Amino acid sequence: MGSALIACEFSGIVCAEFRRRGHEAWSCDVLPTEGNPAWHIQGDAIEAAYSRPWDILIAHPPCTYLANSGAKHLYAGMKKENGPNAERWANLGAAAQFFLTLWNAPIPRKCIENPIMLGHARRLFGIPKHNQIIQPYEYGHGETKATCLWLHNLPDLEPTDEVAGREQKVFRMAPSPDRWKDRSRTFRGIAQAMADQWGALITDTPNGVSAASAPSARSCDVSSPFHEANTGTKGQRNNG
Repeated sequence: MGSALIACEFSGIVCAEFRRRGHEAWSCDVLPTEGNPAWHIQGDAIEAAYSRPWDILIAHPPCTYLANSGAKHLYAGMKKENGPNAERWANLGAAAQFFLTLWNAPIPRKCIENPIMLGHARRLFGIPKHNQIIQPYEYGHGETKATCLWLHNLPDLEPTDEVAGREQKVFRMAPSPDRWKDRSRTFRGIAQAMADQWGALITDTPNGVSAASAPSARSCDVSSPFHEANTGTKGQRNNG
């Protein structure tokens, strides 16, 4: 079986689906996992992605500063006529660099997931256009949440169970301390489709790793500039 790094995932949902299919799958996030801690790297996703060979990377980098839905925050007082919000633009640059560093990791198959992206991020920093947009209702969940997939050496994710229901449940969640977590977890049906369809492509690949040899939290450099700019320590959360 192959090895999979699920970067920026605290929930363990995608990781668990790959592991159920026999793969050496690891989640990685600066937060503790809600899944199995024995297969979680609590540390910097960049360090983990570049630290050893992997057969596939599925990453959920922070979207707060990249998402098109946050465009109004680029300007002081959320009004374009007030001029730019310098801190927000700086955070946009850091988030774009984090995204691209994951995208350029030396891993043969890659998927990066994010919401519909700001045009500024693509124009200024060269982030390529996404390959696909998926919806939860295509994978057994009767609600909407447009999610873009950037794919390298992977086919489009095929719908598995299109169901009725087009509610924006995630968007309409009531305010709470854990709202960001509840909004960011990967839908189980999407995780299962990734593990079934893309996991089949790495079944006979050579980079499986053991628990003893995989990167640990101690080996991950959590002092990198990407870590500080892209974690909850500065108000931005990972997506998974």
